[in-house]
Amino acid sequence: MLGPVILAASRSDKMRRFISAAPGTKQVVDRFIAGETVDQVVPIIEDAAGKGLEVTLDVVGEDITTPEQAAAARDAYLELIGRLKDLGLGTKAEMSVKLSMFGQSLDGGHELALANVRPVVEAAAEIGTTVTLDAEDHTTLDSMFAIHEELRKDHPQTGCVIQAYLFRTEEDARRLAAAGSRVRIVKGAYKEPASVAYQDKAEIDKAYVRILRILMEGEGYPMIGSHDPRLIAIAQELGRKAGRKLDEYEFQMLYGIRSDEHLRLAAEGHRMRVYTAYGTDWYGYFMRRLAEKPANLLFFGRSILTKG
Repeated sequence: MLGPVILAASRSDKMRRFISAAPGTKQVVDRFIAGETVDQVVPIIEDAAGKGLEVTLDVVGEDITTPEQAAAARDAYLELIGRLKDLGLGTKAEMSVKLSMFGQSLDGGHELALANVRPVVEAAAEIGTTVTLDAEDHTTLDSMFAIHEELRKDHPQTGCVIQAYLFRTEEDARRLAAAGSRVRIVKGAYKEPASVAYQDKAEIDKAYVRILRILMEGEGYPMIGSHDPRLIAIAQELGRKAGRKLDEYEFQMLYGIRSDEHLRLAAEGHRMRVYTAYGTDWYGYFMRRLAEKPANLLFFGRSILTKG
């Protein structure tokens, strides 16, 4: 399986230097990364809004080693929110954040991450939007869920992400659905051991459907993060069976992948949100996109060969 190999490479400084220097890298990175600055991503938000789409914005970057870097990540999101406010785009764009960017892995990281993410959540609420806490590897999840619970005391619209390949997730889904939270369900994109996660694709898909049913039948707001046509169809059927209106759940897909499907779902009346990443520290995000789908890796390989 290539996925685990690629995920391991995402932590390699040597591979980072090689990939960054490869002639075809920019062509492929531009497919998945909307730009490096707020100014570059604003037209993409406006274009999406004009097509009936919504977005969630991720300022990429995860390898935080100092409190100063964590504070800079916080400030990057606050800058983004300020621009959304100025342009009147607050209701069309939410934010997705990784708590590792806010210092979660540093000494005292739980408290530091909470202190850094809180002003972002507060600023987002002021312009009529919200924040979703992305899930990372399984060792970080108890902290993420605790921060999520704390933030929801004042801002109950704060969302979180759960990953279908983890054994724990069905229990997490029941708790979150009962609490009425906004929950994005994804398959999972980190290299996890067999002791905590399903390794077989078919088993992951089955778990995804079981968890999706819990969310659809619960009191929360499900956000279906998938490009899989079969899972999308299953989600629509589960939504109908649960008596949900089309605006009582949403689909989310990555920027640069299946753009025609984004428009199709929106045309059918579904809420369709495009996960849009931008920033200069794109490497970790980019490598996970390659690991998720072999076609992405083939596209990258062809680009290197044709540009080399």
